[in-house]
Order: sequence, then structure tokens, then C-alpha cells
Amino acid sequence: MTRNFMKVEFAALSQNESFARVAVASFISQVDVTMEEMEEIKTVVSEAVTNAIIHGYDEDPNGVVRISVVIDDGVVELLIEDEGKGIEDVEQAMQPLYTSKPELERSGMGFTIMENFMDSLEVATAVGKGTKIRLTKRLSLSKAMQN
Repeated sequence: MTRNFMKVEFAALSQNESFARVAVASFISQVDVTMEEMEEIKTVVSEAVTNAIIHGYDEDPNGVVRISVVIDDGVVELLIEDEGKGIEDVEQAMQPLYTSKPELERSGMGFTIMENFMDSLEVATAVGKGTKIRLTKRLSLSKAMQN
């Protein structure tokens, strides 16, 4: 399979979360991905984008969220990045049920979901500069796609 990639950026508006899901799903649909894998990838995109909008930018519509997707040899790599306020304590933020916005009734499960649905999760962040989340998943491609 040939390496392929796409990049997209959009305003940090809650309504763009569904756009992000659809854009990534449309791009990934070119490979023979299972329905379960597709749903998992769409879910992690939602979680990461929502975190960028709500936590990174405090829902400031002037913020920009960027997504890059690479498909290479049956591996999908997602990079979701913002230039928001960054994460002060990544270890704490990655704890199940932790949320910095309990008043918004957030579940605090975003990073846990990302870890469970993907093969790897890397978080690079700097306070005042933003956050980059890199996620990878090896797809269980059909034999026809592997030839």
C-alpha cells in the first residue's frame, strides 16, 4: 500500500467536531478498515478535538485545530494539534475520570478512551503554547488490501 496523507484545519468551534470525525473517516475509508476500527478512530478524533476546543481554547472560536492523518503500510497515524493553553499536568490529565472542567459535566475519560482504542498515544504539550496528540493504530486490513 502506498503512503497517503491529508491535513485539515478548522476553527475551534464545537460544531466542527462532527466535521473532523467525517473528514478523517472519509479519508480512512479508502482502505479496507473494519467498522469497529472506523468507529474507534472516529471516537478518538472526537475526544481529541473536543479536548482542544474545550480545554485548549476555552471554546474561543479564534483558535485553530489541525488534524493530519497518514496511512502507511496498514498503520494510521493521527496528529491533532492546537495552539491553546497547553496541559499543566499531563499525568493528572490522563487519569481516568479527571476533568479540569467539572462544571461542564465532562466525563474525564478522553485520554483513557484514546489509549484503549489506539495502539499508541503520545502527548506533547507546553503551557501557553498548545498540545499535540499523536495516535497510531495498526489496521487489520483484508488480505486483498495487503497484496
